[in-house]
Amino acid sequence: MKRITLTEAWQGTADCATCTLRNSALFQGLDESDFAQVHEPIDQFVVKPGDQIYGAGDSGEHMFTIRTGLVKLVQTLPDGRQRIVRLLQSTDVLGLETILAQRYQHDAVALQETEICRYPARAIKNLSRTNPALHQSLMEQWQRALNDADIWLTELSTGSARQRVARLLIHLVKDQPAAECLLFNREDLGSMLAITTETASRTIAEFKRQSLIVESDPNRFICDLPNLERIAAG
Repeated sequence: MKRITLTEAWQGTADCATCTLRNSALFQGLDESDFAQVHEPIDQFVVKPGDQIYGAGDSGEHMFTIRTGLVKLVQTLPDGRQRIVRLLQSTDVLGLETILAQRYQHDAVALQETEICRYPARAIKNLSRTNPALHQSLMEQWQRALNDADIWLTELSTGSARQRVARLLIHLVKDQPAAECLLFNREDLGSMLAITTETASRTIAEFKRQSLIVESDPNRFICDLPNLERIAAG
């Protein structure tokens, strides 16, 4: 684990010149004097696929920004089953609920190797009280999280299995210039889309046969976006 100060992050020292923390939507409105008010360090680290970043019900003391990688938010249902309720990627913020002094609401688990910056929630909360730009950024992050939640409810949990898988693939490559994404295991895929593991595997195999997705590396696929969009629309 690497420890750096917020000032170092802003100035671009300590390997932070291209850090998404510095340029993310949450911090882009701040200047050097704002960062100078925060004296607590940032923890920068890498988590491996399957590693838990935090668990539901844990004390919410930190917020996190994803530099690279992919994280799933998991909710455990009353019957013990688990549902993946959202995916977070580069520049997304984890742990927004800590601003309201709440415990974490989900299990946050890395789906692939993920580089993360962790910073004290109380520091961001205190700074947001006096900094309109940061307060506005926090509200924008909340709205982004709500929009993502709506997508999961309306697009990824309705329609046929083919439509759901197509919509997920479109979602995963929306910010990728090469329309390429790394897929995860079929159990996770089924959990995201509220379909069985067998249905998820069968649908992915069908998409491969139809060249809707072409494997460029192990479990990494180039997507045929025009035809996936046609399937997603029904």
